[in-house]
Amino acid sequence: MKIICTVYKTRKKEGMYLYVDKKEDISRVPEALLEQFGKPELAMTMLLSEQRTLQRADISKVMQNIVDKGYYLQMPELNDDYMSKVHQNNNKMPF
Repeated sequence: MKIICTVYKTRKKEGMYLYVDKKEDISRVPEALLEQFGKPELAMTMLLSEQRTLQRADISKVMQNIVDKGYYLQMPELNDDYMSKVHQNNNKMPF
């Protein structure tokens, strides 16, 4: 399977990207998500295939989400030390 994909970025959150099928563009993206995402800004257009790799996402998952839902939302990496500490502390809780 191959998909010509349009990738959008947002000014609201560094590192957040929205992947969509170029033919459908954002027509299948839920309105609520678009409101949170903000005005989509073109980042790039690329060909997705199983032979390709992506730096921060599983290509199979990206492609399957585009087919099933009409989009794939890539969230920013967690580089926040505070959030890392919260995560570590939560893992120590007995419940």
